Amino acid sequence: MNRITTIDVTRGLVMVIMALDHVRDLLHITAVTQNPTDLATTTAPIFLTRWITHLCAPTFVFLSGTSAYLSLTKSQNSPAARRFLLKRGLVLILLELTIINFAFWFDLQFRSMLLQVIYAIGGGLVIVSLLARLPVKWVGILGLIIVVGHNLLQLVPAFTNPTARLVGALLFRVEFFQLSPAFALLIAYPVIPWLGIMLVGFACGSLMEQPISMRKRSLFRLGLGALGLFIILRFINSYGDPAPWSVQKDAFFTILSFINVTKYPPSLLYDLLMIGIALLILALADGADNPITRWLMVYGKVPMFYYIIHWYSIHLLMIAMVLLEGYGWKDIQAGTLNFGRPAGAGISLGPVYLVWFGLVLSLYPLCRWYGRYKSAHPEIKILRYV
Repeated sequence: MNRITTIDVTRGLVMVIMALDHVRDLLHITAVTQNPTDLATTTAPIFLTRWITHLCAPTFVFLSGTSAYLSLTKSQNSPAARRFLLKRGLVLILLELTIINFAFWFDLQFRSMLLQVIYAIGGGLVIVSLLARLPVKWVGILGLIIVVGHNLLQLVPAFTNPTARLVGALLFRVEFFQLSPAFALLIAYPVIPWLGIMLVGFACGSLMEQPISMRKRSLFRLGLGALGLFIILRFINSYGDPAPWSVQKDAFFTILSFINVTKYPPSLLYDLLMIGIALLILALADGADNPITRWLMVYGKVPMFYYIIHWYSIHLLMIAMVLLEGYGWKDIQAGTLNFGRPAGAGISLGPVYLVWFGLVLSLYPLCRWYGRYKSAHPEIKILRYV
């Protein structure tokens, strides 16, 4: 029971943090024109608002691997359980291509397609369903090889053949494709770099079977070890991230440069830093039972439901913001990679935090209701996918 609580609490925490990034994306006045982690133009509050949300995607992916391991162990790695992982992965990809992409763009013509974390998790679960027959040790080793070695792909020239370039992007690279004047595809989360994180999470699932005291020690040691290795490799500044750190205008911005790691696709140093933090959170949450952990568990038990409704809610809030600022419906034009926010519309960072906090609180009753409904109706098979 404690291990499930730990996973749900940690997942709930990063889901709450995730909403902050998406509110900033759609409502913050400079989100469209400014890179929040560009140290030449950003401010410390904007940088940190973006940086803290880097924790979300790798934690989701890592815990998806851990949950897959626990699910297979519970069913004794049966063919039916592996088929469920396969189907779940395919359903997630389908959701990404349809319901979730519509939430991004509100465009009935689907002129934009953005492949993000749900695509990566779905593709990873499909591959995990095939690898699950292997000993857990070998799954973990494969994951480590991907995490440690995939930065070497930076040395490989991009494909020139259009089909090979598309396949390579789906698997390995972040790429943008203007496939026609009316349709664009942005692959932001190629499967293989994120698969490495999922396979490591799968292998770490065995830690969750340990007694709680031993498990907490193991999680702390792994987390501190990952952060220690991050610090060493980042100081060396030669391998592990395509963007080396450098001395900045002051000591604080130099620290920001040191922790400014690459997410697209996730670098080795990004993985070490973010998964190291996630492991420490798992250790701290393990066995904890208080109002905060119980509150976070409500979100953590229904991750896909929360993910979908939070995107629709934020997009509707963006439309309301635009109209309240004096723009008309004609100014909210969906298009290729366009959320529909007119230039000049937006709010400052302080109100972004207020909207985020209000949004998270407003979603709590819905998530609690859905979690209870899902638990009370195991016979409704489709609820297992959402």
